[in-house]
Amino acid sequence: MLPIFLKTLPFFALIGLGYWAGRSRFFTSEATAYLTKFVFYFALSAMLFRFSANLSLEEVWDTRLVIAYLWGTAFVYCIASIVGFLRRLDVPTNAIEAQCAAIGNTGFLGVPMLTLLLGPEAIGPVMLVLAIDLVIFSSLIVILITGAREGQLKLAMFKTIGLGLISNPMVVAISLGFAWSGLQLPIPEPLNEFLAILGGAATPGALFAIGASLATKSAERLQIAAWLSFCKLVLHPLLVAFAALLLFKVDPYKAGVIIAAAALPVAGNVYMLAEHYKVAPQRVSAAILVSTAVSILTVSLVIAQVSKL
Repeated sequence: MLPIFLKTLPFFALIGLGYWAGRSRFFTSEATAYLTKFVFYFALSAMLFRFSANLSLEEVWDTRLVIAYLWGTAFVYCIASIVGFLRRLDVPTNAIEAQCAAIGNTGFLGVPMLTLLLGPEAIGPVMLVLAIDLVIFSSLIVILITGAREGQLKLAMFKTIGLGLISNPMVVAISLGFAWSGLQLPIPEPLNEFLAILGGAATPGALFAIGASLATKSAERLQIAAWLSFCKLVLHPLLVAFAALLLFKVDPYKAGVIIAAAALPVAGNVYMLAEHYKVAPQRVSAAILVSTAVSILTVSLVIAQVSKL
């Protein structure tokens, strides 16, 4: 495990550097917001477009992998929801907690880290995980919260979901990349170099932005944060491993990639959703902070195990 830990350490060191910059106010909240926007709309989108434009959908799509990841993620989502129901949480709060338990930081942390640690072949499975999280589970939380508040499902809600998806730069970048690949259009060398340079900023920029944003988070309601972190860092990868390796017999390498993706800490966009809908942002903040700190060890452990597959 030590060699893997030493390989993951620089990624978490960048997060730590961002945390120091935010905590010391060397990097203000406004600066963090603009850095995050740059990474989200430009650097990470360039990286995802370049990756997907150089792959065909046939190379990436794996039905067994998709079903296995869906099964494992839905299972931990249900566990968190049942526990929340037993604690008599309302539907919106329960949905937010379940999202914390099941959705990891695949975009900002998983894409740059796993493709470097597990090899370029990991990008296909990682993008499938990212697409499932964005399209299915990000839509599900909107349906649950909006439906609970309005007492019914309205057509306008699905319009909101659709607009949210087509305005998400990661979804757009992946879709355009596969469209480009499907048309078998070569990427002109100047464009390819431009995308490589811009996409190269995604890894350090995203990790620094994660750390800087963590500096604004508070560690309140630690018992709940610990439970949600346990779901995300332990139960989620275990359930995905069970589904991928035993139930659906996914290719061992691809299974290892999605297990590692499932082991990532709580995604920052869950906090954005909690803030937007005014549903338990403090407990989401704590879950992100605790799960990211603990994942320094747990992610290394998981990657060390899946590397043996």
